[in-house]
Amino acid sequence: MDIALLLALGLLAQSLGLSLGVSAQKRPSILFPWQRAAAPGRVRRAWVIPPISVSENHKRLPYPLVQIKSDKQPLGSVIYSIQGPGVDEEPQGVFSIDKFTGKVFLNAMLDREKTDRFRLRAFALDLGGATLEEPTDLEIVVVDQNDNRPVFRQEAFTGRVLEGAVPGTYVTRAEATDADDPETDNAALRYSILEQGSPQLFSIDEHTGDIRTVQVGLDREVVAVYNLTLQAADMSGDGLTATASAIITLEDINDNAPGFTGDEFFMEVTEAVSGVDVGRLEVEDRDLPGSPNWAARFTILEGDPDGHFAIRTDPKTNEGVLSVVKPLDYERCEQYDLTVEVQNEAPLQAAAPRAERGQARVRVQVQDVNEAPVFQENPLRTSLPEGALPGTPVASFSAQDPDTQQLQRLSYSKDYDPEDWLQVDRATGWVQTQRVLSPASPFLKDGWYRAIILAFDNASPPRTATGTLSIEILEVNDHAPELSPPSGSVCSKPDQGSGLLLGATDEDLPPHGAPFHFQLSPRVPELTQNWSISQINVSHARLRLRHQVQEGLHRLILLLRDSGQPPQQREQPLNVTVCRCGQDGACLPGAAARRAGRAGVSLGALVIMLASVILLLCTGDRGEGDGFQNVREEKAQPTPGCLDLHLHAVCPVPGVRVGLTVRARIG
Repeated sequence: MDIALLLALGLLAQSLGLSLGVSAQKRPSILFPWQRAAAPGRVRRAWVIPPISVSENHKRLPYPLVQIKSDKQPLGSVIYSIQGPGVDEEPQGVFSIDKFTGKVFLNAMLDREKTDRFRLRAFALDLGGATLEEPTDLEIVVVDQNDNRPVFRQEAFTGRVLEGAVPGTYVTRAEATDADDPETDNAALRYSILEQGSPQLFSIDEHTGDIRTVQVGLDREVVAVYNLTLQAADMSGDGLTATASAIITLEDINDNAPGFTGDEFFMEVTEAVSGVDVGRLEVEDRDLPGSPNWAARFTILEGDPDGHFAIRTDPKTNEGVLSVVKPLDYERCEQYDLTVEVQNEAPLQAAAPRAERGQARVRVQVQDVNEAPVFQENPLRTSLPEGALPGTPVASFSAQDPDTQQLQRLSYSKDYDPEDWLQVDRATGWVQTQRVLSPASPFLKDGWYRAIILAFDNASPPRTATGTLSIEILEVNDHAPELSPPSGSVCSKPDQGSGLLLGATDEDLPPHGAPFHFQLSPRVPELTQNWSISQINVSHARLRLRHQVQEGLHRLILLLRDSGQPPQQREQPLNVTVCRCGQDGACLPGAAARRAGRAGVSLGALVIMLASVILLLCTGDRGEGDGFQNVREEKAQPTPGCLDLHLHAVCPVPGVRVGLTVRARIG
């Protein structure tokens, strides 16, 4: 058999994992990676060794894989060796070679999922260790076996789908993997549903694992959660298998209308109260509790035209809570017949049937109670002028009893009257003053005085009403304005200075005060010849000279008037000193001295007055016949601008001498 044929048969046997015609354990295929050259010339490699295949998980070990030879040297004169992963590199010891025969052995079980091929280098040496041939590649391919089951990515897959979904609606996807060779059937997976109960509502795509609905009839109110058992099998469905579960939850839609548990409800509530609960309206709804498809919304359709009632929803029980929001009056209406409707917050599906009890009748019986009296106008506002005399009528602050079907009598009393200004008639509620009203009271706020009046009936137990009486104390214009200041000075020349600024005050409160009107007295018309007054603002005016007048003290009479109704006015004296002024409009010092010399009392008169004082001190109880014996006047000017006046007197009383010294500043 020629070499080429042997090589071809060897490759075929190698691919089948067998030797040629003999047991593979004893007779592995022989490869000649080093062949004799066909003609003289350079030594070259004639063959490239094809990959050698071996099945993973081979248990008969050691297992001969192949035999390599060189036909260049006689048998026994060549030493063979291999290197690479699985030999002298990790994982070591997997492969070995008989150095004299060239047989390559498998020494350990292979796992394709860890290493799917090994690449080795084969060497041929002479007996002395010299290289006979160039190294050649030896590739060993691990053939896959179906030794791995499929593995689902999750133990349980979850999905959600609306109840009532149409067939073909996507729900979720189940995915599995297989560690075997994906190019073989060992990893060709197929999906199926092993168990889902009856009826068969879901299907799974055998290739993708997509789970979809297959028919109508998904009803959350019947079955809320479906638990499917899934299977994945390799070998296109005929090999190893794995299982997982798919938990499919149906999401709620509003396909059930809410309905009352009864056609009629009966409740009772007392009159004259608000913000209280009357009763509860129970409803049923098969949709998901807590969802908008389940949450009830109530509406009063009829029977409450004035809006006395309201209905809110209890979020925990879904009941309607009827409450009173405006007080009821038994005397007006003893019973209310309400028509109430219930719906969901979410709109009802068009195909969903309506509830048989979507409406109910609610009868509310009003219970009569003793109600407190009611002031018809509260607070009651009125006004009185300040200074009103005792006994002045204020107001009739009466109340009414709403209990018209009960015979009751009302009485009145004061609860708060801090100034004790008022008295109240116990039987009628008539209020009048018992003291003079003063605007200076600390209990007035912005001119208002507040008192509290009580009205109570004679029922058992009695009920009391509280009324507020607000009295505005009206300001009366009973004070005329007063000049401020009552004196001043102006320059003797009209073109000097700014004149005299005049102001006014008024004890009355607005609007009986400013604006004030300043005027020279009409009774003294000659004043207008020398003087003029111009208004500056509501409270001040300016006095000026019309032409130059004599320096000294001038006494003017002014007429002041306020803006009250009726206005008050008064004439007031104004002492004006006319002085010689400097450039700045201020009186000069010399002018001030002359002004003091001319003002008021002369120096001689002052001496006479002081002597009279001394005379009184000396005479005491002695009578008019006695008097001082000697009065001596001395003048001195110790400092510039000052005058000292010394008076000495000798009294008739022995040993008594009276002396008086007066110092006056004149400059």
